[in-house]
Amino acid sequence: MAERRYLARHAWIDGGWSRDVLLVAGDDGRWSRVEPNAADRAGAPVIDGAVLPALVNAHSHAFQRAIAGQTERAPAGQADDFWSWRDRMYQVALTITPERLEQVATQLYRELRAGGYSHVCEFHYLHNDTEGRPYADPAEMSWALVRAAQAAGIGLTLLPTLYMRAGFGAAGLREDQRRFASTPESVLRIAESIRAHRSANLPLTAGIAIHSLRAVDEGAMREVAQAARAAGMPIHLHISEQVKEVDDCLRARHQRPVEWLLAHFDVDASWNLVHATQADEAELRALHKTGASIVLCPTTEANLGDGVFDLWTWGQLRGAWSIGSDSHVGRDWAEELRLLEYSQRFVRRERNVAARAAGREDTAAVLFDAALRGGDAAAGMPTAQLAPGRPAQAMVLKDRAGLGPLDGAGLLEAAVFSPGACTVEPL
Repeated sequence: MAERRYLARHAWIDGGWSRDVLLVAGDDGRWSRVEPNAADRAGAPVIDGAVLPALVNAHSHAFQRAIAGQTERAPAGQADDFWSWRDRMYQVALTITPERLEQVATQLYRELRAGGYSHVCEFHYLHNDTEGRPYADPAEMSWALVRAAQAAGIGLTLLPTLYMRAGFGAAGLREDQRRFASTPESVLRIAESIRAHRSANLPLTAGIAIHSLRAVDEGAMREVAQAARAAGMPIHLHISEQVKEVDDCLRARHQRPVEWLLAHFDVDASWNLVHATQADEAELRALHKTGASIVLCPTTEANLGDGVFDLWTWGQLRGAWSIGSDSHVGRDWAEELRLLEYSQRFVRRERNVAARAAGREDTAAVLFDAALRGGDAAAGMPTAQLAPGRPAQAMVLKDRAGLGPLDGAGLLEAAVFSPGACTVEPL
């Protein structure tokens, strides 16, 4: 890969905007020079838009891209919620072959890459064949995702997911969950296989996912979490997504999900808790002390009726968070940030909630910076930043609505809060 040079009129560096930034990407695919105020010595093509680091998509179920937008009907007179949607999703999951998964994931990852994501964390639980039998290579489905990421040119953190039972107190999985069956040993083995794989042109690693408190018993959770921590891998966990999940946990364990987790596990900065839409203020305050991160998926959380995360409390605490597109009904990072902020406005009946919680003025900047900074924890490796040594993956925002001269802050605000006002292009 030959050296690449650019002069960015506006570029996002270390949490803020700089002007006339010389960006030099080395032949290793990483930034070798990042120099503000370099207009007089750049000798490089000028980028008139705003250059930002590409983001991490911190939560993906790639196969669900196949049904995005296809579950928006409900039988007349019948209730429809997360749990009925899940039953429909399972029926599709039972049909996905390795070849189909690679096809769907390649299309998805190309969409994500073109839209400004540089890396995806794949929360992967389709381990077995359509009959529930292990493949000869337990990582068969995982390699389909690796090939898809290679084809799309996007970084990948594979999160083989431990999934052992249908719910609290259940003896095992439902028949329509047969493809998810796994053990601590099996998911750790898949993670080790991926981590041992080297790619010349793809940031690739693995972590571990625990599907949920309802799907894994305490002993298995402890075994896999300890092994992941010893290996320096990130740990991801769905938690407190639905009211029913909280109620079931209270009945089974006499504590709320986050409350129970913190009482029984040594949670630290390697943990990434997905959704937490039902976590209360006391749980969030206790969780913040551990250094753990939250992964928010606003388009999916809205689509499934999950609820609204308490960003006001988490923002005041300066808690770490990242974003993901989860079921991929939305695949646009700006839409995720916009819906996250708007959901707070719906609940609180106030404006610019994220910025005020952080004690700052610029809502788009606060949202973008938090999502960017949270990406490393979710991915378990250094990801794109405009800094020497970081992956040279960035995006360019350009005015396409004729809004007039806009600096970087104006372009970012337009991208997040005025859909269609800007184009988003990979650098």
